[in-house]
Amino acid sequence: MAYDFDLFVIGAGSGGVRAARFAAGFGAKVAVAESRYLGGTCVNVGCVPKKLLVYGAHVADELEQAAGFGWTLEEGHFDWGTLIANKNREIERLNGIYRNLLVNSGVTLLQGHARITGAHEVEVEGQRYSAEHILIATGGWPQVPDIPGKELAITSNEAFYLKELPRRVLVVGGGYIAVEFAGIFQGLGADTTLLYRGDLFLRGFDGSVRTHLKEELQKRGLDLQFNADIQRIDQQADGSLKATLKDGRELVADCVFYATGRRPMLDNLGLENTGVELDNRGFIRVDDQYQTTEPSIIAIGDVIGRVQLTPVALAEGMAVARRLFKPEQYRPVDYQNIPTAVFSQPPIGTVGLTEEQALEAGHKVQIFESRFRAMKLTLTDIQEKTLMKLVVDAETDKVLGCHMVGPDAGEIIQGMGVALKAGATKQQFDETIGVHPTAAEEFVTMRTATR
Repeated sequence: MAYDFDLFVIGAGSGGVRAARFAAGFGAKVAVAESRYLGGTCVNVGCVPKKLLVYGAHVADELEQAAGFGWTLEEGHFDWGTLIANKNREIERLNGIYRNLLVNSGVTLLQGHARITGAHEVEVEGQRYSAEHILIATGGWPQVPDIPGKELAITSNEAFYLKELPRRVLVVGGGYIAVEFAGIFQGLGADTTLLYRGDLFLRGFDGSVRTHLKEELQKRGLDLQFNADIQRIDQQADGSLKATLKDGRELVADCVFYATGRRPMLDNLGLENTGVELDNRGFIRVDDQYQTTEPSIIAIGDVIGRVQLTPVALAEGMAVARRLFKPEQYRPVDYQNIPTAVFSQPPIGTVGLTEEQALEAGHKVQIFESRFRAMKLTLTDIQEKTLMKLVVDAETDKVLGCHMVGPDAGEIIQGMGVALKAGATKQQFDETIGVHPTAAEEFVTMRTATR
């Protein structure tokens, strides 16, 4: 049977665009349908605008440190509207780049909601198209718990478009998005409280990292309230929001920001017209080659609920394009030792196993830890400490995990990711000459195991 397209991609986020571009480059006839914005969550309401806001919040630190280096500054004034307007202009530029990447690759771009009407058929704005393969790359969507007053809360989707900076903010959640936005709001001047229903945020990260970040955030004056959750939200006469907690306490804020998880974006996708199955968490079930239970339909990225990171979606998109249209170049995505950064303040960089994971896997481990005050802060009164940690297999000397909390952690951990991917040993770390004076050299100068 002759199809309109060899590959029809639903969703122009990172994974979908990568798959479409390279499939077209391999000679396939490709279409992409997108109903919102080119670039997906990352470019529009995720990592890119978030990082821009983190930069903006970090300026406050630079101003505070300036006096120690001889700078006398007039009292600064922050304007939220200017930051958001400049951010919007940059996102529009990136949207244009994504459009050009697709069009210049020979991809047919369809702007509208795509709905699957059969195993090989998609409908967009009333027009039906046939395809040999359909790729679902629709990503995820933030969700707010079903509590009274949930409509009064915002998520990361709305936070990037607030008309003004709220004076008082309640951030609800214990994952990296909650921690990052708490730092953004506080750094830009809002009175910020972070609520998390568990004992300590960032579940799944190394225990030393979690504890260290908690201590540093408290030094900065962030109000951390653990084992706390909201029961209901009510709007008061003056427009403020009253959050009633499950323990009976009441907190008043101008903004309640929820970062309590994301669901797969499957709304009106038409999966009921196919044999595609979902797993017990509600994500699309796929095999190791991203094949769904419908032979003609593939799924990648956040919608399959594996590692929900932009570079992972990119790698999955590339793998799909190669498998379908350039099989001699196909290689599976390696999910081991994926470097990750959390742009909290201070930021986290991590790659490999946590101490807890290493022990659970049966490794006999040596732990190397260092906490120190960064050189940049020695001329200031700021007492922030940097944490660096190596998890080493005591029997093979292989470095299993590398973790950092401190300035430029994300930049530094990228190089550590290469080392761990290559299987570096602690001896090889020790024999590597450090770059002096930097924080990064600490990773190659930790000689004595702390436990």
